[in-house]
Amino acid sequence: MIEASFARDLLIETKSNRNDLVTEVDQAVEALFTRYVNKNFPEHRIFGEENAAHKLTTLDGPVWIIDPIDGTLNFVEQKRNFAISVALYIEGVGEFGVVYDVEKDELYSGERGNGAYMNGEKLLQVETKEGLADNLLIANVSAVKLYPKLADAIEASRGLRLYGAASLEYMAVAAGRAGAYLSANLAPWDVAAAKIIAEELGCVVTRLSGEEINMLEKGTSLVAMPHVYEELRSTYLK
Repeated sequence: MIEASFARDLLIETKSNRNDLVTEVDQAVEALFTRYVNKNFPEHRIFGEENAAHKLTTLDGPVWIIDPIDGTLNFVEQKRNFAISVALYIEGVGEFGVVYDVEKDELYSGERGNGAYMNGEKLLQVETKEGLADNLLIANVSAVKLYPKLADAIEASRGLRLYGAASLEYMAVAAGRAGAYLSANLAPWDVAAAKIIAEELGCVVTRLSGEEINMLEKGTSLVAMPHVYEELRSTYLK
Protein backbone atom coordinates (compact mmCIF):
# COMPACT_ATOMS: atom_id res chain seq x y z
CA MET A 1 0.00 0.00 0.00
CA ILE A 2 2.76 2.45 0.96
CA GLU A 3 4.97 1.60 -2.00
CA ALA A 4 2.05 2.05 -4.39
CA SER A 5 1.56 5.57 -3.06
CA PHE A 6 5.06 6.62 -4.20
CA ALA A 7 3.80 7.07 -7.75
CA ARG A 8 0.91 9.41 -6.96
CA ASP A 9 0.25 12.76 -5.36
CA LEU A 10 -0.63 12.54 -1.69
CA LEU A 11 -3.39 14.26 0.24
CA ILE A 12 -1.36 16.00 2.95
CA GLU A 13 -2.73 17.73 6.03
CA THR A 14 -0.99 19.45 8.94
CA LYS A 15 -1.60 18.76 12.62
CA SER A 16 0.20 20.75 15.35
CA ASN A 17 2.48 22.68 12.95
CA ARG A 18 3.51 22.93 9.29
CA ASN A 19 6.01 20.08 9.66
CA ASP A 20 3.68 17.78 11.64
CA LEU A 21 2.04 16.03 8.72
CA VAL A 22 -0.51 13.31 8.13
CA THR A 23 -1.45 11.75 4.80
CA GLU A 24 -4.25 9.48 3.69
CA VAL A 25 -1.63 6.71 3.66
CA ASP A 26 -0.93 7.09 7.40
CA GLN A 27 -4.65 6.87 8.05
CA ALA A 28 -5.19 3.91 5.74
CA VAL A 29 -2.32 1.90 7.23
CA GLU A 30 -3.54 2.49 10.79
CA ALA A 31 -7.07 1.53 9.72
CA LEU A 32 -5.69 -1.68 8.19
CA PHE A 33 -3.95 -2.71 11.42
CA THR A 34 -7.03 -1.74 13.40
CA ARG A 35 -9.17 -4.08 11.29
CA TYR A 36 -6.65 -6.92 11.78
CA VAL A 37 -6.57 -6.45 15.55
CA ASN A 38 -10.34 -6.14 15.87
CA LYS A 39 -10.84 -9.29 13.81
CA ASN A 40 -8.22 -11.48 15.49
CA PHE A 41 -8.12 -10.01 19.02
CA PRO A 42 -11.49 -8.33 19.60
CA GLU A 43 -10.84 -7.98 23.34
CA HIS A 44 -7.62 -6.01 22.76
CA ARG A 45 -7.46 -2.21 22.73
CA ILE A 46 -5.60 0.00 20.25
CA PHE A 47 -3.51 3.11 20.93
CA GLY A 48 -2.81 4.69 17.53
CA GLU A 49 -1.38 8.01 16.40
CA GLU A 50 -3.96 9.03 13.81
CA ASN A 51 -7.31 8.13 15.37
CA ALA A 52 -8.32 10.31 18.31
CA ALA A 53 -10.74 7.60 19.45
CA HIS A 54 -7.73 5.41 20.18
CA LYS A 55 -6.35 7.66 22.93
CA LEU A 56 -6.19 5.76 26.22
CA THR A 57 -5.86 6.65 29.89
CA THR A 58 -4.57 3.25 31.07
CA LEU A 59 -2.57 0.36 29.65
CA ASP A 60 -4.59 -2.28 31.48
CA GLY A 61 -4.88 -5.57 29.62
CA PRO A 62 -3.51 -6.09 26.10
CA VAL A 63 -2.93 -2.87 24.13
CA TRP A 64 -1.53 -2.46 20.61
CA ILE A 65 0.45 0.77 20.13
CA ILE A 66 0.65 1.66 16.44
CA ASP A 67 2.49 4.30 14.42
CA PRO A 68 1.46 3.65 10.81
CA ILE A 69 4.23 5.84 9.41
CA ASP A 70 6.92 7.05 11.78
CA GLY A 71 8.69 9.85 9.94
CA THR A 72 5.80 11.13 7.83
CA LEU A 73 7.79 14.22 6.78
CA ASN A 74 10.52 11.94 5.41
CA PHE A 75 7.87 9.80 3.71
CA VAL A 76 6.42 12.88 1.99
CA GLU A 77 9.69 14.58 1.07
CA GLN A 78 12.13 11.69 0.55
CA LYS A 79 10.19 8.42 0.17
CA ARG A 80 12.74 6.93 2.60
CA ASN A 81 13.85 7.08 6.25
CA PHE A 82 10.40 6.19 7.61
CA ALA A 83 8.99 3.07 9.22
CA ILE A 84 5.91 1.23 10.41
CA SER A 85 5.93 0.63 14.17
CA VAL A 86 3.61 -1.85 15.92
CA ALA A 87 3.88 -3.05 19.51
CA LEU A 88 1.88 -5.20 21.91
CA TYR A 89 1.86 -4.20 25.58
CA ILE A 90 0.15 -6.29 28.25
CA GLU A 91 -0.57 -4.64 31.60
CA GLY A 92 1.85 -1.89 30.59
CA VAL A 93 4.74 -4.24 29.79
CA GLY A 94 6.13 -4.41 26.26
CA GLU A 95 5.84 -7.99 25.01
CA PHE A 96 6.36 -7.80 21.25
CA GLY A 97 7.32 -5.14 18.75
CA VAL A 98 8.12 -4.71 15.08
CA VAL A 99 9.75 -1.82 13.23
CA TYR A 100 9.62 -2.09 9.45
CA ASP A 101 11.82 0.12 7.28
CA VAL A 102 9.65 0.01 4.17
CA GLU A 103 12.09 1.47 1.63
CA LYS A 104 14.99 -0.76 2.74
CA ASP A 105 12.73 -3.80 3.33
CA GLU A 106 14.25 -4.32 6.77
CA LEU A 107 11.94 -5.84 9.38
CA TYR A 108 13.16 -5.59 12.97
CA SER A 109 11.29 -7.58 15.61
CA GLY A 110 11.68 -8.27 19.29
CA GLU A 111 9.88 -10.34 21.91
CA ARG A 112 10.46 -9.84 25.62
CA GLY A 113 12.92 -12.46 26.86
CA ASN A 114 13.41 -14.01 23.42
CA GLY A 115 15.79 -11.64 21.67
CA ALA A 116 15.52 -9.52 18.54
CA TYR A 117 15.77 -10.20 14.82
CA MET A 118 16.21 -8.42 11.52
CA ASN A 119 14.59 -10.16 8.54
CA GLY A 120 14.59 -13.39 10.51
CA GLU A 121 18.29 -13.27 11.45
CA LYS A 122 18.96 -13.05 15.18
CA LEU A 123 20.73 -9.85 16.22
CA LEU A 124 23.53 -10.02 18.78
CA GLN A 125 23.33 -8.07 22.02
CA VAL A 126 25.38 -4.90 22.31
CA GLU A 127 28.46 -5.82 24.38
CA THR A 128 30.90 -3.04 23.55
CA LYS A 129 32.70 -1.30 26.41
CA GLU A 130 33.54 1.68 24.25
CA GLY A 131 32.36 5.05 25.49
CA LEU A 132 31.07 8.18 23.85
CA ALA A 133 34.39 9.06 22.21
CA ASP A 134 34.24 5.91 20.07
CA ASN A 135 30.59 6.17 19.01
CA LEU A 136 28.34 8.28 16.82
CA LEU A 137 25.64 10.23 18.61
CA ILE A 138 22.10 10.85 17.36
CA ALA A 139 20.41 13.89 18.92
CA ASN A 140 17.95 16.60 18.00
CA VAL A 141 18.32 20.32 18.61
CA SER A 142 15.48 20.37 21.16
CA ALA A 143 17.32 17.90 23.38
CA VAL A 144 20.40 20.14 23.36
CA LYS A 145 18.23 23.12 24.32
CA LEU A 146 16.95 21.18 27.33
CA TYR A 147 20.42 20.00 28.34
CA PRO A 148 23.04 22.47 27.00
CA LYS A 149 25.92 20.21 28.09
CA LEU A 150 24.88 17.85 25.28
CA ALA A 151 26.72 20.21 22.93
CA ASP A 152 29.90 19.08 24.69
CA ALA A 153 28.79 15.43 24.36
CA ILE A 154 28.40 15.90 20.61
CA GLU A 155 31.88 17.41 20.45
CA ALA A 156 33.27 14.48 22.44
CA SER A 157 31.61 11.85 20.25
CA ARG A 158 32.67 10.49 16.88
CA GLY A 159 30.08 12.72 15.21
CA LEU A 160 26.42 13.72 15.07
CA ARG A 161 23.69 12.07 12.99
CA LEU A 162 19.91 12.60 12.75
CA TYR A 163 17.49 10.78 10.43
CA GLY A 164 14.07 12.10 11.41
CA ALA A 165 12.29 8.85 12.35
CA ALA A 166 12.59 7.88 16.01
CA SER A 167 11.98 4.17 15.53
CA LEU A 168 14.82 3.92 12.97
CA GLU A 169 17.12 5.99 15.18
CA TYR A 170 16.40 3.52 17.98
CA MET A 171 17.30 0.70 15.58
CA ALA A 172 20.60 2.39 14.71
CA VAL A 173 21.55 2.22 18.40
CA ALA A 174 20.12 -1.27 18.92
CA ALA A 175 22.11 -2.61 15.95
CA GLY A 176 25.33 -0.97 17.15
CA ARG A 177 25.56 1.71 14.47
CA ALA A 178 25.39 4.56 17.01
CA GLY A 179 26.09 4.86 20.71
CA ALA A 180 22.96 6.76 21.72
CA TYR A 181 19.89 8.61 20.51
CA LEU A 182 18.48 11.54 22.48
CA SER A 183 15.20 13.33 21.78
CA ALA A 184 13.23 16.01 23.59
CA ASN A 185 9.65 15.10 22.71
CA LEU A 186 8.50 11.73 21.45
CA ALA A 187 5.05 10.16 21.59
CA PRO A 188 4.42 6.61 22.88
CA TRP A 189 3.81 5.27 19.36
CA ASP A 190 7.21 6.66 18.26
CA VAL A 191 9.09 4.40 20.68
CA ALA A 192 6.78 1.59 21.85
CA ALA A 193 8.05 -1.12 19.52
CA ALA A 194 11.61 0.17 19.23
CA LYS A 195 12.02 0.19 23.02
CA ILE A 196 11.22 -3.52 23.22
CA ILE A 197 13.73 -4.36 20.47
CA ALA A 198 16.49 -2.13 21.88
CA GLU A 199 16.15 -3.53 25.39
CA GLU A 200 16.30 -7.09 24.05
CA LEU A 201 19.68 -6.14 22.57
CA GLY A 202 21.03 -4.81 25.86
CA CYS A 203 20.40 -1.10 25.37
CA VAL A 204 19.19 1.15 28.19
CA VAL A 205 16.00 3.15 27.53
CA THR A 206 14.76 5.97 29.80
CA ARG A 207 13.74 9.61 29.79
CA LEU A 208 16.66 12.05 29.51
CA SER A 209 16.21 12.55 33.27
CA GLY A 210 16.78 8.85 33.89
CA GLU A 211 13.13 8.22 34.73
CA GLU A 212 11.17 5.33 33.24
CA ILE A 213 9.16 6.10 30.10
CA ASN A 214 5.40 6.29 30.60
CA MET A 215 3.82 4.81 27.47
CA LEU A 216 0.74 6.99 27.87
CA GLU A 217 2.61 10.29 27.70
CA LYS A 218 4.82 12.25 25.35
CA GLY A 219 8.25 13.16 26.68
CA THR A 220 11.99 12.99 26.34
CA SER A 221 13.75 9.81 25.32
CA LEU A 222 17.22 8.32 25.64
CA VAL A 223 18.30 4.97 24.21
CA ALA A 224 21.97 4.08 24.51
CA MET A 225 24.57 1.37 24.78
CA PRO A 226 25.18 0.79 28.52
CA HIS A 227 28.60 2.44 28.76
CA VAL A 228 27.52 5.40 26.67
CA TYR A 229 24.35 5.72 28.76
CA GLU A 230 26.30 5.94 32.01
CA GLU A 231 28.67 8.53 30.55
CA LEU A 232 25.84 10.69 29.21
CA ARG A 233 23.83 10.55 32.42
CA SER A 234 26.80 11.20 34.77
CA THR A 235 28.49 13.97 32.77
CA TYR A 236 26.17 15.63 30.26
CA LEU A 237 22.55 15.20 31.37
CA LYS A 238 22.62 17.49 34.41
